[in-house]
Amino acid sequence: MNAVVAMDFSAVSEKQLAAIGRLAHEDRHIYLLHVAEPEPDFVGFDAGPDVVRDQMAEQFHREHEQIQAMAQRLRDQGREATALLVQGPTVDTILQQAERLDADLIVVGSHGHGAVFDMLVGSISSEVIRRSTVPVLVVPARDPA
Repeated sequence: MNAVVAMDFSAVSEKQLAAIGRLAHEDRHIYLLHVAEPEPDFVGFDAGPDVVRDQMAEQFHREHEQIQAMAQRLRDQGREATALLVQGPTVDTILQQAERLDADLIVVGSHGHGAVFDMLVGSISSEVIRRSTVPVLVVPARDPA
């Protein structure tokens, strides 16, 4: 049994870790997945100006350290956990990784921006729910009132 936990390093990420820690069976492998932004497209540049490449490399390094630290926290609790940093379109990458890892559960966070925001900007969690072939657990950012 495998679970993919899509992390964005926001405040809801801590709640996702707590939720999967409570739900995970001893035989479930937890894959913490952070989807990094695709490389920007620059007209006339293959990989962008040096300054952009350096900034992206620095950002990827920070994100790699964050996701590794989160996985280590789960391992310290006796859970089997692997950290993944994958670059690509967020929803497609989450679903592709879940399929590749034979996940039986996907865990996403919801920021609770509201219907107007979701209509204008979109919602990662809503799109994952719509397109997933396995159960999706949505962890809300807000605490119950």
